[in-house]
Amino acid sequence: MDHTDHVRLTPAELNSATLAGATVYGPNDDTIGSVAHVHGIGAESQVIVDVGGFLGLGTKPVALRASQMDFMRDEDGEVHAVTAFTEDQLKSMPEHREPGGDLPWPAS
Repeated sequence: MDHTDHVRLTPAELNSATLAGATVYGPNDDTIGSVAHVHGIGAESQVIVDVGGFLGLGTKPVALRASQMDFMRDEDGEVHAVTAFTEDQLKSMPEHREPGGDLPWPAS
């Protein structure tokens, strides 16, 4: 996928409402995960990416800084990200756990 003409997001758009569900592509444009949720707003926010698995099962949540990814909108307005990390590199990172619980995301 050519990302050249995609519109980069502003720091104010780097938030959970905008980024949740965004596809994350690796250095070779392989789909390597999706954004589960975001803690904070802006380039230093913590982005939780679900990596691996199949059809949403068996994914591993890992934490990255928004500044470690390039977030943009394609021609259809869909938000996605590109990172220099490969899927294997993300899978080797520690699993993200939400503070105060055993679940990767607070139960509702």
